[in-house]
Amino acid sequence: MAIVRPFKAIRPTKDKVALVASKSYDEYPKSLLNAILQHNPFSFLHIINPGFKFHKSIKGKERFKLVRNRYLEFLEDATFIKEKQPCFYLYQIKKKGFRSLGLFCATSVEDYQKNIIKKHEDTLQKREIMFASYLKTVGFNAEPVLMTYKDNHDIGQILKAETQNAPEYDFTSTDKIRHQLWKIDDNETIANLEKAFGKIGALYIADGHHRSASSNLLAQAYKKANKKHVGKEPYNFFMSYLIPESEIRIYEFNRMVKDLNGLSKEEFLIRLDTYYRIEKKDDGLYKPTRKHHFSMYLDGDFYSLYLRKKVYEFTDALSKLDTYILFKTILEPILDIHDLRNDKRISYGYGKYNLIKMKECIDNGEYTLGFSLVPITIEEIKAIADAGLVMPPKSTYIEPKLRSGLTIYEL
Repeated sequence: MAIVRPFKAIRPTKDKVALVASKSYDEYPKSLLNAILQHNPFSFLHIINPGFKFHKSIKGKERFKLVRNRYLEFLEDATFIKEKQPCFYLYQIKKKGFRSLGLFCATSVEDYQKNIIKKHEDTLQKREIMFASYLKTVGFNAEPVLMTYKDNHDIGQILKAETQNAPEYDFTSTDKIRHQLWKIDDNETIANLEKAFGKIGALYIADGHHRSASSNLLAQAYKKANKKHVGKEPYNFFMSYLIPESEIRIYEFNRMVKDLNGLSKEEFLIRLDTYYRIEKKDDGLYKPTRKHHFSMYLDGDFYSLYLRKKVYEFTDALSKLDTYILFKTILEPILDIHDLRNDKRISYGYGKYNLIKMKECIDNGEYTLGFSLVPITIEEIKAIADAGLVMPPKSTYIEPKLRSGLTIYEL
């Protein structure tokens, strides 16, 4: 059963938390990133982008060492404080139309190895090794792995009761998201949470497959090197944010393709007819409405594609997944796209207005063809993970997206 543990977080002081907390580095446009780095000396971005101080782009092990230095400076300057005793941290995100209430905690590498912590995405060994090296050098983890679990009444009641207390942090970021964090340091409450999660059969990784895989890789290396290993060392755990299934939001990634692989429009549509009933749409933007139903944009027109189920066989959970169906019936056999991660002929987009963006990119000639899908469900994610299968890349865009620097786990 799932093991969760409190931990002694390194975290910002109350007066600086709003200035420290940041989105992931790659979510910022370059102009905004530079403005934050120039005008906000407390931003966590200074730690993960240490080269800014030297007006230089620094990579590899040299960057890792400088990240460690910047982190130590934040501690020395009392921007960060060290918790005196292990705690859980309840964190709530609120924005228009969305709310997430979850728990920062330490989760077990052993659970990851035993498949109690379940995954649905493949990882690249090169990235695992790189991030494990990063963790070993910097000595901390500031980006939690997002996991979800089946809604549980006992856990829900404990967390709800904690929100009646005054939060440790309460601030609104410039993107109009309210952030609240409660510190749970009561021994009885901690024990009750550990016991309740101990009855949870599985935790499912929603976002952070490479982070969890790298933590596992690093733990194995430390265990091998430590002759006095007992299993309770910090490296046996990694920081996670756990939320119930009902509070996760899953969005689709659209696909855009550069060309038709040498086919004319007519030849492409004829090849497509093997697997799909094709209907041209004349009513503007067109989105699919159900599973195994796709929207396609080509040469100024939207089409609906309905899968011909008599010529496509469902054999397992993966074969029923729309991103896999699209890959096996169109992208691979017709458009000759085999490597969805690295083929430069295909790109992905997400977001509320991505259908409009997709149309614009095709209309201006950047791409030739676009596909829109319905979002994958949490039930599909769990079915894939339970079966030990792997989704195609860019199958899901999942919220909440967490801030870096709110709680830090030292290895």
